[in-house]
Amino acid sequence: MKKILTVFSLLFLVLGFSQKLDNIQSGEVLNYRIHYGLLNAGTATLSTLKTTYKGQPHFHVKGYGRTNGAVRAFFKVEDRYESYINYNTGLPSFYVRNVQEGGYTQHLEALFNHNNYTVLLTDKEKNTSRSLKSVKGVQDMLSAFYYLRSLDSTDLRVGSVKKLNVWIDDEMFPFQIKVVGTENIKTKFGTINTLKIVPQVMSGRVFKDKEGVTLWVSNDRNYVPIAIKAELVVGSLKASIDSFRNVKYPLNFTK
Repeated sequence: MKKILTVFSLLFLVLGFSQKLDNIQSGEVLNYRIHYGLLNAGTATLSTLKTTYKGQPHFHVKGYGRTNGAVRAFFKVEDRYESYINYNTGLPSFYVRNVQEGGYTQHLEALFNHNNYTVLLTDKEKNTSRSLKSVKGVQDMLSAFYYLRSLDSTDLRVGSVKKLNVWIDDEMFPFQIKVVGTENIKTKFGTINTLKIVPQVMSGRVFKDKEGVTLWVSNDRNYVPIAIKAELVVGSLKASIDSFRNVKYPLNFTK
């Protein structure tokens, strides 16, 4: 059960191109219910608010996750993520990871310099900072999710493969996704047509294998994640959309 929210965040690691985040609306909130096997393991929320950061228009995105019920009784998770994403480029400017997972805690802040391809990483617990090398177009774990949603249908057609470099904790990892098909998914709101996406992730550390994650996003201009399934080293994790508000375009659920 370790790092449930970290696992959930990794499910959103997908690719887009440098462009405005026109498909995202300020005030959008997405809530998810997470299950570990038969247990109701926790919840995760993503919220978006348009703001100004260093004089430039940005989206301030917040991600929050926690365990609940029986799972929380033996493993407490309180994970908070924040990202300031430049509205005009889709690239992250500032990223925060502040997590408590059982007895493990971590509080990191990453300041991205996309001109010289560096990241100023600050460990708030140790009160230390260091400059690390990055690459062009690097994303963080939240901005990658919104980058996906800025694409159009030609970028996310069935069979397409996209690559992305994502900053996680204190280092960068290569990821790629493949759109493998379309599928109708049943939810509490009804059935919705989705794109079925398989991200290739790091095997061994958390996931069972490199293609142990499947993500279903709404097959429309929103590209809202509807359901997620991850085969972990120990057990299986599932997530499904529980509520949403201020999504820019209608989600077409059918009964």
